[in-house]
Amino acid sequence: MNRKTPFIIITILSMCFATDAAKRTLPSIYAKGWIDFNKNGIKDTYEDPAEPIDKRVEDLLARMTMDEKTCQLATLYGSGRVLKDSLPTEGWKQEIWKDGIANIDEQANGLGKFGSSLSYPYSASIDNRHAIQRWFVEETRLGIPVDFTNEGIRGLNHDRATMFPAQCGQGATWDKALIREIARVTAEEANALGYTNIYAPLLDISRDPRWGRVVECYGEDPYLVGELGKQMIFGLQERGLASTPKHFAVYSVPIGGRDGQTRTDPHVAPKEMRTLYLEPFRKAVQEAGVNGIMSSYNDYDGEPITGSYRFLTEILRNEWGFKGYVVSDSEAVEFLYSKHGVAADAVEGAAQVINAGLNVRTNFTLPEQFILPLREAIKRGLVS
Repeated sequence: MNRKTPFIIITILSMCFATDAAKRTLPSIYAKGWIDFNKNGIKDTYEDPAEPIDKRVEDLLARMTMDEKTCQLATLYGSGRVLKDSLPTEGWKQEIWKDGIANIDEQANGLGKFGSSLSYPYSASIDNRHAIQRWFVEETRLGIPVDFTNEGIRGLNHDRATMFPAQCGQGATWDKALIREIARVTAEEANALGYTNIYAPLLDISRDPRWGRVVECYGEDPYLVGELGKQMIFGLQERGLASTPKHFAVYSVPIGGRDGQTRTDPHVAPKEMRTLYLEPFRKAVQEAGVNGIMSSYNDYDGEPITGSYRFLTEILRNEWGFKGYVVSDSEAVEFLYSKHGVAADAVEGAAQVINAGLNVRTNFTLPEQFILPLREAIKRGLVS
């Protein structure tokens, strides 16, 4: 599989959700067993569920314009945090996502300015995502569905969803069957509500008790973290969801145990980096076949992870054989020029992360703040 295409796979897999979203009304694009996503009256290869995924990806990529491709490289935060509208409006035809978007994160989950008005009763939450999905299917040129992402390290991050103990409590049980059961419940609730991709498990190891996110880790031992993480991945993906563990890599040992501006240059020797901090992620890729990876916003040995060809391509893809997609943690891309100082501006930063192997940028800002600099980088020949 071409390493440049995995972000498309998630959108194709989410076409199943788009089919469900179409059941209320049946315009002419909805045929028996398939959807005419590009509205040309022909069952094209990417629209045919019987065709192999790789063949559908190849066909879809060949049809996409540069604007459509770049739109599939960014997240749109929902629930009023970046996406200010609760439902599609006429104005969306003038927004950058008129050409599509990779994913909408945390839409109608009870967070943001809309709170529980969108998330409960559960039917309101489902109807909201259906309406948005239908807009992307029916109103964009190629009808590429969005990937509805959400958090899920201790149960689905949704208003009145089942909440479990924090991952440190889960890890203290050393009970793989229990973690698989937590994953089952999380997956069933995500599927019922229409989410397609869960940002879980958290595969960082907790080695410094001063760090404020120790509570989110399974523990300090890479074997324990890797084995429990595999069970979460299995439980999510065997029910049709994408699992996207985080935070790759060497994220959980900031200087002095502090976050924020101090999160640079973790003091970890190369052997410890491999055998301790990377090992749970290796297990996730090679032993669990995980679909996604979230890249972290720290650096290692002076090299920001999200802009690192070594980490995102040489280790993750070439060495481990990863076939999925990589999404950035929030602001990881911007930190290349705002904190780490390895890029001069947003254009150079966009080029660096894409060339490194990033597939989707995430931040609590408008997606065009990444997409437009990326298009400029392409224009300048910084990205092929």
